[in-house]
Amino acid sequence: MSTRTEPHAPLVPLAEVDLAVEGMTCASCVSRVEKKLNQVPGVQATVNLATESAHVELAEDVDNEALLGAVERAGYTATVTRRRGAAASPGGGTGTGGHTGPAG
Repeated sequence: MSTRTEPHAPLVPLAEVDLAVEGMTCASCVSRVEKKLNQVPGVQATVNLATESAHVELAEDVDNEALLGAVERAGYTATVTRRRGAAASPGGGTGTGGHTGPAG
């Protein structure tokens, strides 16, 4: 039989969010933020100390507030700088950072 359930199936991102993360000073900080973000169901995150940012690939039903809350639980503050793909869930998310007009 070839029917088996994998514990963590690969995430097919429906949206991507970039966060500016304030207060990180070392690799341990990055690890804490990344761990908290990745604990949110439907999220795969990478955090960069040099740019003080996080790039998050997420499922459609994950809103911006869930991401910001995860960063706060790690002891830091964050703001959404960009969201691409599916919009935030109804009633959730901050809607910040989206440029919809023509370039230039």
